[in-house]
Amino acid sequence: MTEQTYTQKAWSLKDLFSGFDDTNYEATFKKIKAGVEKFEAYRDQLSPELNEEQFVNIITEYEQFFRLAHRLGGFTELVFSADTQDEKAQAEVARVGQFHAEMGNKIIFFSLWWKALDEDNAQRLLKASGDFRYWLEAMRNFKDYTLSEPEEKIINIKDVTGVNALNMLYDSITNRYTFKLEVDGEEKEMTRGEISALFKEDDPDLRARAYQELFRVYQQDAPILGQIYQAIARDWRNENLNLRGFKKPLSVRNLVNDIPDEVVETLLDVTKKNAKHFHRFFQLKAKRLGMDKLRRYDIYAPVEKSDKKYQFNQAADIVLDSFYEFEPKFGDMAKKILDENHVDSEVRKGKMSGAFCATIEPALTPWVLLNYQERPDDVATMAHELGHGIHSLMAQEHSAFTQHACLPLAETASTFGEMMLIDKLLSQETNEAVRRDLLFRQMDDSFATILRQNYFAMFEKEAHEMIAKGAQVSDLADAYLKNLKSEFGDSVEISDEFRWEWITIPHIFNVPFYVYAYAFGQLLVLSLYKQYQEEGESFKPRYMNILAAGGSIAPVELLANAGIDVTTAEFWQGGYDVIDEMVTRLEAIS
Repeated sequence: MTEQTYTQKAWSLKDLFSGFDDTNYEATFKKIKAGVEKFEAYRDQLSPELNEEQFVNIITEYEQFFRLAHRLGGFTELVFSADTQDEKAQAEVARVGQFHAEMGNKIIFFSLWWKALDEDNAQRLLKASGDFRYWLEAMRNFKDYTLSEPEEKIINIKDVTGVNALNMLYDSITNRYTFKLEVDGEEKEMTRGEISALFKEDDPDLRARAYQELFRVYQQDAPILGQIYQAIARDWRNENLNLRGFKKPLSVRNLVNDIPDEVVETLLDVTKKNAKHFHRFFQLKAKRLGMDKLRRYDIYAPVEKSDKKYQFNQAADIVLDSFYEFEPKFGDMAKKILDENHVDSEVRKGKMSGAFCATIEPALTPWVLLNYQERPDDVATMAHELGHGIHSLMAQEHSAFTQHACLPLAETASTFGEMMLIDKLLSQETNEAVRRDLLFRQMDDSFATILRQNYFAMFEKEAHEMIAKGAQVSDLADAYLKNLKSEFGDSVEISDEFRWEWITIPHIFNVPFYVYAYAFGQLLVLSLYKQYQEEGESFKPRYMNILAAGGSIAPVELLANAGIDVTTAEFWQGGYDVIDEMVTRLEAIS
């Protein structure tokens, strides 16, 4: 590892394009169009008797312009994320979305032919398809839910000005918000990320006022944001249940993830039975904070007063060290993302809140968005997002169709990276108060990733059904508050303004039913990390094989190959048993 100083700055997108005025940007539209026009000529060649070599050549050409399309779409989305108020970026996101829909409609004949192909010939071609195989298998999973070519084309076009436009509207509205709050006697204007940081301050009054200000601003637009959500949920049902024939809204996401419905329902059922472990934790935390009962404002309160800050370079060093200590290859990959200036870590007005890792295509190093504010949590977020980047780079030998793991497995390397970081910080820290705070924060994170996300999924299930029956925005808010009270039981006092929390959660708007992937990934990683602690070096090849597989094998099969059976309640219970042990450990030191 070479010594290098990393500073907070905006990312460079020059590996994609230098800007919207880059001649290569416009040229890429033409290249894609030319590739699509050439591909259209294959329509007449597609038949059950198509030979294996022709088939592989056809899908290889498909992948080439697919990569170019992802470069275009990725660039516009990254520019928009860096400044959601940039009108040029907004216009180009819409333009590229329209272009993708039009090009997609020209090549849709291939997927329709492939899904309709008889099983014997499909198996014959699959055997010759190499790394494209699982992409092709997954496509055929949707055979029973596929419409005619004209109908599929209509859906592609209407999404551009329909659900996609609604999501951009939600992002543009909510990322322009600013929040005003008095801090240390001075009124400050803050971004979503900055006010959210106050939820973890040691001043209970400041925590409460921060939440109240967040909900005050969002609630002003609750009728609009709620209507956007209702329209998205109706669109989901209209297309997927009424037209395609799915039985339940959640089943759509499950099939996209290639996770059986029964596995997800088992995960949610086991979650309800194990909420008690988190309730114990909240009661312990209240005791530690000198309170009879936590308020919802206090969920993320620090148990020790600590002003510990991590400069960006210091955080990068710690995160890289933790990766290098586990596996030098991981350290090199995380360093590559930083060295290529693919990280946007600044806090700016208009910049998308939160954090993400964007994998554009296998030939390119992923990009990471952070809103870094020097808190311990920001260090963990850095480890999480760079973990996503490592996962992508581990799988970069695959095709553009098979590099990406499904959503539940996509959280594996990121969450594992966070756990390695916590171990690293604990090993370095000699102050017992700070060590205790780290362990409590680890449980805070487990709550936020497991219990919270699964209850979001339960709310989504209910909300989609309510909307289908004509529920108003206020009805959804009532249902959300009821869901929260079920989640926390008697362990936490919940104020009425939390009824509006659901309109502040981008994932339930942008990617319906995404959220259970976090809990799936966290519980899976708890199991994997326990194996690592028990087995040491012998564990690593099995773990690295999971990451290197990317999206080239069905997730349940991939995990089964690693000795993990996610179809049983016992597996998920094992993850919650680790949570139980973590709470017991905290009870012993508190």
